[in-house]
Amino acid sequence: MDGQTNPLDQYEPVEDEVLEEEEEGEDLMENMERDYQPQPHLDHYDAEGIDDDAEDADGEVDAHAARMAAEEELDRRDAKKLRPRRGAVPDIMMEDDDQPRRDDFNRRRKRRSDVGMDDDSAPAPLDLDIEEAKGRLTEWIAQEQVASEIKRRFRFFLRNYPHNCSRDQAGGQQNNNTDVGSEGEGIYMERIRAMAKDNKRSLELDYAHWAEFQPTLSIWLADAPKQMMEYLDEAATEVVKKVFSEGFFDAFKAYGDEYVVHVRVVGLPISDSLRDLRNYHLNCLIRVSGVVTRRTGVFPQLQLIKYDCVKCGYVLGPFAMHTDTAVKPNACPSCNSKGPFEVNSSETVYRDYQKLTLQESPGSVPAGRLPRHKEVILTNDLIDCARPGEEVEVTGIYMYGYDASLNVKNSFPVFSTHIEANFVSKREDIYSVHALTDDDKARVIELSRDPRIGERIIKSMAPSIYGHENIKTALALCLMGGVEKSPSPAYRLRGDINVLLLGDPGVAKSQFLKYVEKTAPRAVYTTGKGASAVGLTAAVTKDPITKEWTLEGGALVLADKGVCLIDEFDKMNDQDRVSIHEAMEQQSISISKAGIVTQLQARCAVIAAANPVGGRYDPSKTLAENVELSDPILSRFDVLAVVRDIVDPVNDEKLAQFVVGSHIAAHPVKLARDAEAREAGTMAEEPETSNPVDPDVLPQELLRKYITYAKQHCRPQLQQADYDRILRLYAALRQEAALTHGMPVAVRHLESVVRMSEASARMHLRDYVADYDINVAIKMMVHSFISSQKFTVQQTLERKFARYLTLPQDYHALLISLLRQALRAVQREQALSGGAGDTQLKLSARLLEDKAREYDIADVSSLYASAMFRNCGFTFDRAHNVITYTST
Repeated sequence: MDGQTNPLDQYEPVEDEVLEEEEEGEDLMENMERDYQPQPHLDHYDAEGIDDDAEDADGEVDAHAARMAAEEELDRRDAKKLRPRRGAVPDIMMEDDDQPRRDDFNRRRKRRSDVGMDDDSAPAPLDLDIEEAKGRLTEWIAQEQVASEIKRRFRFFLRNYPHNCSRDQAGGQQNNNTDVGSEGEGIYMERIRAMAKDNKRSLELDYAHWAEFQPTLSIWLADAPKQMMEYLDEAATEVVKKVFSEGFFDAFKAYGDEYVVHVRVVGLPISDSLRDLRNYHLNCLIRVSGVVTRRTGVFPQLQLIKYDCVKCGYVLGPFAMHTDTAVKPNACPSCNSKGPFEVNSSETVYRDYQKLTLQESPGSVPAGRLPRHKEVILTNDLIDCARPGEEVEVTGIYMYGYDASLNVKNSFPVFSTHIEANFVSKREDIYSVHALTDDDKARVIELSRDPRIGERIIKSMAPSIYGHENIKTALALCLMGGVEKSPSPAYRLRGDINVLLLGDPGVAKSQFLKYVEKTAPRAVYTTGKGASAVGLTAAVTKDPITKEWTLEGGALVLADKGVCLIDEFDKMNDQDRVSIHEAMEQQSISISKAGIVTQLQARCAVIAAANPVGGRYDPSKTLAENVELSDPILSRFDVLAVVRDIVDPVNDEKLAQFVVGSHIAAHPVKLARDAEAREAGTMAEEPETSNPVDPDVLPQELLRKYITYAKQHCRPQLQQADYDRILRLYAALRQEAALTHGMPVAVRHLESVVRMSEASARMHLRDYVADYDINVAIKMMVHSFISSQKFTVQQTLERKFARYLTLPQDYHALLISLLRQALRAVQREQALSGGAGDTQLKLSARLLEDKAREYDIADVSSLYASAMFRNCGFTFDRAHNVITYTST
């Protein structure tokens, strides 16, 4: 160890102060220049990695240029991959340099600015394809780039549809050489100018046009309407601001209002029923229809609210109000105080707010079900767009809201639902529910060419009920209706025909009402005992939420533009019956209750059924004595149909055969057997008691379409000569009414004849009133007048007005009626002589001919060859000039 050296001796001893410096840390900046001193022993490279052909300086320049060229090539490749596929351009058409593309874009932009356009047709960013939604739709639409692209496409759509407006152009790949507006202004630009001219803010957007232009965005509009409608409103407002000068908007700014266009979606293809709305409809665009039953007042709703800090005066906000709960700031950003804060009423933005209650239409409610209803919220310019009783079609967003009262009532969390309306349209043409196709219209027009179409329609009314031709005629005229007239703006004449059915029990009065309920396009059925005055007219109720008084329409209001059917009309209280006086004549209901003074529409026909006093009709008394109805209410009925249950052997036998045949034909076993026979190709033989099918009876669906077409397209008009005939009849009826003290004849009955003649002309789809129509109306009026008299007076009036009661086309029916009267006289003689019970009764044909001459009928030979004569059980023996009746 002594001879060996210590390797550590070569280092200098460490001093104490050096240790202190090391403890303080190493100075990295010291001797930093040594790192940049050349070290030749390290600058040696292998020959394999050196390019001997390139010099050092040139190599650096070439490497930089190659790197830049590679980056440009990669950028072009990435751009081509991210470019939308349907707008892809072949590589051969791509420019090698971006400068010509930028120059071309600047030229197109300058050309668009020259014609007043913006960058609506500029292509979308190359790295964005908005139609390939990623994630949830609402989150995808909320992105700034997607929102701006939606607005751009909608602006382009408004400016150009239908010119230069295709799906490829929407994506920005339009023909650059096409000048916008070269084919004329688009239809939506015309709508925008008309909207601004009328000082309105609603722009109607046809959903079919938008779907044709942008199929994907149209689906988004239905699935996420809340955000989409905001974007469309903003885009439409921008278009309006570019079209009109600033002076157009100064008038709105002067009142502290900002002009905002509201896009209204029209023609949504799918229509839902109120009872079919489910949770998957929430936050979606829907279209429903119904009747407005209640409407609240107009309230100011907070839209954007601002607060003032009481301590420092700093204005906080605006805060958007999207819920029912108030949004309040927690602290003031200026003084950091936690309040108090007051609402800045001058800078807070309000909007009009109103609620409607929409109820299912009476004709669309399933049998035995209660009608559903839903609240509809109206905002902005949709306020007061509908009144109670009107049938409307609502397009809006199905939304939910928190209702604390529902949670307390149900004891578990339940959200209330409502519809935020976007577009509301009235169904002025109420029969649009039964839309007619071109084939239906062709069938109806062809059917109207039948000269016997009037008789066929009357036969088709309630074909399951035997007889009662006068009631069927009255119901047919009521369903057709007359023409409404307005001689002056403050006065209108109703066109609806009111009918009263009065008679003995068991004569199918209620069945007639039920038939009309099923046949009429719109009908409301109620009973006099179960309906009060407010149930028929309108009720004033207090809203449970707002605590304000609101109107709720009754049966007459709900039946607007339809038929109101009232059974057991005589069971109503006098006070309730008086309430419908105005509705039956003026067809309106005036309300003055709880501070509400208004008028509701009740433009409907009234068909009422009543039973006489004591149960059965007494022919020895007048109609007013047989029923407890006042003269004012009786005079409002155009037709008074008195139905009596008269013992008639011929008619009773035919009625019994008809009823038994109906029961046999409608039995389930019979129906199943007929169905099996049709499948096998052999129909079972009809029993003798079954009723033969009358070829004149129209199918009920075709009859409904015929009535719809007639009310839509026919407005017949009377001629001056026709008025003269009606006036002569009116004078004659007035004279007889004064002598017989029966039903009073007033000017209303003169109008009734006019309405019924117009309804008869509608049966034949005529635009004018013919003599036949006048005869039908006069016959109905005279028959109503005579049936309301005492039995002793009826016979006198029938002889006096015989020429009005018999039409040239139906004298066979009159002769059959005369035959039956003579037959009853023969039966009474046989009963007195004890010879009753014979199956055959014989009458002299001379007796019928003598009675026919009293009615100016000279020839009765055609009756003997008619089918009506044989069907009633009569045969004629020409050799002995005897008519024989055979009972089966």
